Amino acid sequence: MTQSNFLITIIGPTAIGKTALSIALANHFNCEIISCDSRQFFKEMKIGTAVPSDEELSAAPHHFIQNKSIFDNYSVGDFEREAILKLDELFQKNNLQIMVGGSGLYVDAILKGFDDFPDIDPTIREEIKAKFEVNGLAFLQNKLKELDSIYFEKISIENPQTLQNPQRMMRFVEVCLGTGKPYSSFLNQKKNKRNFIPIIIGLEAEREIMYDRINRRVDLMIEDGLLEETKTLFPNKQLNALQTVGYRELFDYFEEKTSLEFAIEEIKKNTRRFAKRQLTWFKRTENVEWFDYESDLNKIINSTTQKIK
Repeated sequence: MTQSNFLITIIGPTAIGKTALSIALANHFNCEIISCDSRQFFKEMKIGTAVPSDEELSAAPHHFIQNKSIFDNYSVGDFEREAILKLDELFQKNNLQIMVGGSGLYVDAILKGFDDFPDIDPTIREEIKAKFEVNGLAFLQNKLKELDSIYFEKISIENPQTLQNPQRMMRFVEVCLGTGKPYSSFLNQKKNKRNFIPIIIGLEAEREIMYDRINRRVDLMIEDGLLEETKTLFPNKQLNALQTVGYRELFDYFEEKTSLEFAIEEIKKNTRRFAKRQLTWFKRTENVEWFDYESDLNKIINSTTQKIK
């Protein structure tokens, strides 16, 4: 009888303690960690993305942390392909592995896979890009609303940051125009087969506690040199990888649009909003066992062990 593979997946909002739990579980089960935090892929962004410390990284083998450059064109589809290959390799050593991260789309890519889309005439993409360069992001947003109002409303609620991502928006619009069908009509058409059984652990806390942890983490980032890190990235502020909380607000400060104090408060506020969106996304995930962030480690280990038996 073939032994089943299990992927312990730890989800939850930012600053909730996912990294510490993943390391504790990796040490207990003698396995490795796949990171699916899309902001931690980039080697130039360490402080503002809360990359695990050198001590944490050495405490258990990690993959997909600071393995790309902000200048690389790296999509969630690329991550899906690379991470599945890595998991296939890791499962040969141990039938239990860990995935951790707060990027809901990237978690779904590994657990469920992506839908198949038909090939689109590349000239359509070029036309959309040209119109975007003239008319800006509003053109893409209005076009998607016109061509696929259902999907527009869905991402407005579940992942509004996507509406600010030109690459993603161009993709949605090109599929609509290239096929004559709404983008949403291609979703959930097939189920990707996976060679593992997911065990999903969610971490949560009372909202006031969660927000306090976020505020304290931002203060620590400033103390650890976030301002200096952002200054080195400022010349490339237009890159897609840098359109993220923690950097955008400081870019405004460097452009003398705001004071430093205001920029730091904006980072805190926008991170709290981000955490709220993460929770909304993850609460819709099926088969999650939720634990308070202060839950006893043995309780989580025992629950996980029961699911493996």
